[in-house]
Amino acid sequence: QVQLVESGGGLVQAGGSLRLSCAASGRTFDVGWIRQAPGLEREIVAAIWWNGDYTYADSVKGRFTISRDNAKNTVYLQMNSLKPEDTAVYYCAAASIRRPYYSEKAFDSWGQGTQVTVSS
Repeated sequence: QVQLVESGGGLVQAGGSLRLSCAASGRTFDVGWIRQAPGLEREIVAAIWWNGDYTYADSVKGRFTISRDNAKNTVYLQMNSLKPEDTAVYYCAAASIRRPYYSEKAFDSWGQGTQVTVSS
């Protein structure tokens, strides 16, 4: 496992932008952002898999962009055109070894979560 430290959450008005950052203590393969809103199931918002494939939730396509800087062991989530329904706790997740999954099963390391609140 690796240690993950997130930053960048906060309160923003609808239509605004935020960028989340997640610094890892070591090398990672799959990386992703998962969110949990009250009363809703946890969902993968965006992920970069070890083979270079990307995944985005349908609800964020065209608005959110995940990226990574391997030299800094850091993954980012740029969130634009934010909506009130994007309000959730956002968790950074990573895989410290390669696994043949394209789901949460791939991740063995989790950050502490950062709150994103979008006001209408």
